[in-house]
Parts: sequence; structure tokens; C-alpha cells
Amino acid sequence: MELHDVWFVLIAVLWTGYFFLEGFDFGVGVLTRLLARNRPEKRVLINTIGPVWDGNEVWLLSAGGATFAAFPEWYATLFSGFYLPLLAILICLIVRGVAFEYRVKRPEESWQRRWETAIFWTSLIPAFLWGVAFGNIVRGVKIDADFEYVGGLGDLLNPYALLGGLVTLTLFTFHGTVFVGLKTVGEIRERARTLALRVGAVTAGVVLLFLLWTQADSGNASSLIALAVAVGALVVALAAVRAGREGWAFTLSGVTIVAAVAMLFLSLFPNVMPSSLDDDWSLTVANASSSPYTLKIMTWCAGIATPLVLLYQSWTYWVFRKRIGTQHIAPDIAH
Repeated sequence: MELHDVWFVLIAVLWTGYFFLEGFDFGVGVLTRLLARNRPEKRVLINTIGPVWDGNEVWLLSAGGATFAAFPEWYATLFSGFYLPLLAILICLIVRGVAFEYRVKRPEESWQRRWETAIFWTSLIPAFLWGVAFGNIVRGVKIDADFEYVGGLGDLLNPYALLGGLVTLTLFTFHGTVFVGLKTVGEIRERARTLALRVGAVTAGVVLLFLLWTQADSGNASSLIALAVAVGALVVALAAVRAGREGWAFTLSGVTIVAAVAMLFLSLFPNVMPSSLDDDWSLTVANASSSPYTLKIMTWCAGIATPLVLLYQSWTYWVFRKRIGTQHIAPDIAH
């Protein structure tokens, strides 16, 4: 296997890790409006991801940095062509981080309510836009002979990409709902289980439609296996929710995300960004990659850094593994 193929796989793994981890905390952000009934319950939801949300975003930084270094042509075309959607995601991530940190800096209800609203919208918008972006990457966009994007914003808002946005939004919300059921106690845990069944049913329909469309357009034997795994895991996750097995439900909702992302990358390979104007103008792992020497150095760096990141992030999740409820919220911020 060539090094550029290896780095295509590694970048796919980084994006998969990001969507698995950031997916549930986007979902929790959406649930601050859908599930929580009062301010203490909103605080409980935010506290379930409080110790880990910023660590989850490391995967995004790693995926973006790896794309820039390993496939500079892909990075340049992607970030220039998708400039406005990616800028919207970046702004949302900045505001979201500020909202988490500043929400409890002042006691006024209006102050806290505004930051809670910001958390909701800055979780919902990126959850939707990531699906739109990846839908366009897999479907193909207007790339000319110079490997430059020559389409407009309207070209990115096509039915397939918008359906992809609904997939990531509903799937992340379901993933987050199951996570809340796993991390909380009391009434909010029971309501999370009920909501997970409803959200999961909608998610299953949307995911099945999108993946079947993907398979029909650009699928192969490997992507078909990933499709079967994604749909099967989602169905079993719903059964686990109904049985009250939150650990299994969360694991299987994560498997659904992993398999769905894997299917997209399997459908994409050996392209990294297909051209809808001419197949010869598509960006591939070969024509978009850095030099073999650069990839070799990156491989050594990744081999050293990646295990360290996995170790400290796993330790963080272990330390903050216990369930929480409204009884754990300090009186001075539970108003």
C-alpha cells in the first residue's frame, strides 16, 4: 500500500473519531432545548460533556491538519470551495466554546439563558453543515482542470447534500440522547430513553434513505458491507434503548456513525474530491498528495503522537465516568 493510501485511511479514521466523539456532544447541545425542562436540567446536560467537549475537538484539528499536510491540493480546493459553510462551522465552534465557559460567570437569568440559546444553535448548525459538506464531497462538485472549485454556494445546497445534513443532525442527536441516558440519573434519564426511541426511529429512516442513495450512486462491495453494518447497528441500538441497556445503546449508536462514515470514504476512494464536470479533473489520493518524503515524516510523527492522545483522552473519560443528576448541581448555579 502506498503512503498516500495509508494517509487517506488515517484521515478517514480521524474524521470518524471526530464524528463519534463530537457527535454526542453536538447532540447534547441540541437536547438543551429538546429535553431539559428547567435550568438545573440544562446544567446537568452541559455537565455531562463539560470535561470532554474541548478534547473531542482535538480530532477535528488533527483531521484538518493531516489533510493540509498529506493532501494539500484537497485541502486548498475544499476550503476555498466550501469557504462559507466551513466559516459558519468555525464561528459556531468559537461561540460554542465561549458559551460553555461564560454561561455561569454571572448569576442573572437572562445572561445564562442567552448562552444556553447559543449552545443550542451552535450545536445544531455544525451538526447539519458537516453532513452537507461530506455529502458534496462524496457526490462530487464542480472542479475544473486546474483543480479549482468553480461552482457557487447554491450548488452545494443540492438534495443529496441536504439529506446528508439531516442524517448527521438526527444521528448526532440520537447519539447524544443515548449518551445522556448513559450519564444521568433520575427523571431526566427516563425522558432521555423515551426521546431516544422517537429520535432513533426518525434517524433510521433518514440514514437508510441516504446510504441507499449513496450506494446506488457511487457504492461498491465494501461500501455495501458498511451500509449493512450501519443500519443493523442502528436497529439493535434502538432495541437496546427499549431494554434500558444504555451502555450497549451508546456503543451501537457509535458503531452506526463509524460504519456510515466508513461507507462514505469507501465510496469515495481512490478519489478525495470527485469532479462533477469531468472525471479526469477529480482530485485523487495520487494527484492531491504531498511528496513521499513528507508523508514518511508525518507517519513517524503520527505513530508517536496518536497513542499519547488516545491515552490521555481515555483517562479523561474514565475519571469522569460517573452518572450525574440535578441533586449534584450546586445551589448557587441551579436557578
